Amino acid sequence: MKRHTAVLALSAVSLLIPAGAAHAQQGYGSGLNLELARKCIAAAEAEAKKNSWAMAISIVDDGGHLMAFARMDDTQIASVRISIMKARAANNFKRPTKVFQDRAATDVAVLGLPGAITSEGGLPLVVDGKIIGAVGSSGGTSAQDGQVSKACAENIGKL
Repeated sequence: MKRHTAVLALSAVSLLIPAGAAHAQQGYGSGLNLELARKCIAAAEAEAKKNSWAMAISIVDDGGHLMAFARMDDTQIASVRISIMKARAANNFKRPTKVFQDRAATDVAVLGLPGAITSEGGLPLVVDGKIIGAVGSSGGTSAQDGQVSKACAENIGKL
């Protein structure tokens, strides 16, 4: 059984390489600090408030460690952990979690990847071509989570 699981996981990894090759080429870099992480949270939170969405928003550093977090009023409890998982997956796999969501529709082997989450809302934070961490949002639909995280990721270089 263990061998079968390992084969599935390795197959899934090999199948994801073409889908996320552009992201996987990026290296990691330093530069994320608490001030920047808090500004990123603020940008994501503003997008959620603008749309009346209750969200949990997580920022992890380039090592996948939680750096900043916000849970808006009335956000479901499950979204706390999910937002952290999305941020870690985006950072550790060097690609948006939407890649896993899209791929899972045609290739269930993706579901066997340890640490992958098949739901939009996790995005790497890239500055000067280097991943400095990632953002993860949860609380709405996958598309809403993605939109909230995008508000942070698009503004990271401007903050």
